[in-house]
Amino acid sequence: MDLFEKIASNRGPLGSHSHYAHGYFTFPKLEGEIKPRMIFRGKEVLTWSLNNYLGLANHPEVRQADIDGATEYGMGLPMGARIMSGNSNLHEQLENELAEFVMKPDCLLLNFGYQGVVSIIDALVGRHDVIVYDAESHACIIDGVRLHAGKRFVYTHNDMASLEKQLERATRMTNETGGGILVITEGVFGMSGNQGDLKGVLALKEKFSFRLFVDDAHGFGTMGATGAGTGEEQGIQDGIDLYFSTFAKSMASIGAFVAGPESVIEYLRYNMRSQIFAKSLPMPLVVGALKRLELLRTKPELKDNLWTVVRALQSGLREKGFNLGTTKSPVTPVFLNGEIPDATQITFDLRENHGIFCSIVVYPVVPKGVIMLRLIPTAVHTLEDVRETITAFEAVAEKLDKGLYSKNTVSA
Repeated sequence: MDLFEKIASNRGPLGSHSHYAHGYFTFPKLEGEIKPRMIFRGKEVLTWSLNNYLGLANHPEVRQADIDGATEYGMGLPMGARIMSGNSNLHEQLENELAEFVMKPDCLLLNFGYQGVVSIIDALVGRHDVIVYDAESHACIIDGVRLHAGKRFVYTHNDMASLEKQLERATRMTNETGGGILVITEGVFGMSGNQGDLKGVLALKEKFSFRLFVDDAHGFGTMGATGAGTGEEQGIQDGIDLYFSTFAKSMASIGAFVAGPESVIEYLRYNMRSQIFAKSLPMPLVVGALKRLELLRTKPELKDNLWTVVRALQSGLREKGFNLGTTKSPVTPVFLNGEIPDATQITFDLRENHGIFCSIVVYPVVPKGVIMLRLIPTAVHTLEDVRETITAFEAVAEKLDKGLYSKNTVSA
């Protein structure tokens, strides 16, 4: 079959719904200043769908730093890959400050989070090595694992007995190949909001030889006493061999980093193809990241404000009988029973009649018969925002229980 003919007949699990979903349920446009209340299709909505945990996207000091960086350097500088002509003192300063903040010896700045994780995995392991990874790992980890020429084993999410079984298999294999073992998990899982059992993983180092790579995209800036991440939260930051995070969450920007031993970071610096063959991170983004990191370090009230909102939202929803699963982070999933048609009606009702905008997740991300409404609290939400949202959720849950959505009775 011709490639384009195949695409025409199979648009994928999400693309198959694009004829009615595009622009509303998928690829929606939120307009205006980045803040809790934005404009969706001409109406103001209370937004719980922005990865702006600490409210830095619109912080006046951050906005000014972004302006100053663009004014002084433009978006072109540095022109070229860092290994050839795109390095600068500010890139190296940012790396040093990030390494110090997450309590690691060295750090490598990356252009993007998704691309970075894929490329880190590709650079670290060869065909004689074995990867063991959590079943609920983010797509960037899954894609990195797919590139691996050697064996990979998946363990049941946060199940240490399952991980131990897979480590036994991996150890038998590497004893024959002479390779090593890389265990990959997340600090905070972005859908469920629960924390990776990092303590449990590290305890298995007493029985097995492996290195631990943690993707802490949702934990950096939100977890731990200083915001250094989920490792700090669990008291085992020094046990994480390679620590990764993106700037796209708490830092509200573009870019990422990986931190760890100097020798390993130096190896990645000279062997990560996505960095060697890509243009350097533009200077305004570096200048902006330095300011954002400064605020993470010096303004603990940002994280305190975030957690005030998180606790109010999560406790309020639970008191009303909502199922939030096992979240132990700001990520707030609300699980309801229903099918995809119910999910579309709930989303429509929330946005059009209650002015609440949140992300909706359905099969195949969650099991059939389950609807997940995913809320991302931020430091700039208010307790009134929380009360308004809980009231709206009570209203839609009552309609769902009465079967009104399946009768398609919701209207704007």
